[in-house]
Amino acid sequence: MIKYGIISDTHITSNNDSKSRDLLISQLMHIFRNVDKIIHAGDICLKSFLIKLNEIAPTSVVAGECDLIKDLPKFLDLSAGKYKIGVIHEKPTNLKAFFQEKKIHILIFGHTHQPLIEGTPFNTLLINPGSPTNPKAPPEKRGFNKPIARPSVITMSIDENDILSTYLINLKL
Repeated sequence: MIKYGIISDTHITSNNDSKSRDLLISQLMHIFRNVDKIIHAGDICLKSFLIKLNEIAPTSVVAGECDLIKDLPKFLDLSAGKYKIGVIHEKPTNLKAFFQEKKIHILIFGHTHQPLIEGTPFNTLLINPGSPTNPKAPPEKRGFNKPIARPSVITMSIDENDILSTYLINLKL
């Protein structure tokens, strides 16, 4: 079994309050304590925050438009069990063509600051962990209460039988 901690759009800069940053790290240490790897889908911003995440678990990061870390890749591909996983900061506009070109089953992305776990009509999975520091509410849906913006991350597990489980976790920041 492999377990991932998925995070995006932390936007940690030197202007952030150190108390808030420490609270975030403390909660991530608890939430991601049993993960094998952390995946950050861009806009991590500072290398010092990447170092803190690496202290929790080995961390892979893609570049976002606000990142100050040099040489981050724009796209990562990972494999877990029978799944090919792609990581990018901003969701491509032509998803079907993107999935076919990259030959992936799962796309992890960020940028919107809105959490999402959603299947597609072409049998693939989209995952966006939202943002733990600057969340935005998901779009409203008729018949449901107005959504609330909550700081969030996601964990994803793939067991020895290739059963995939994802969990959206709201933080208390």
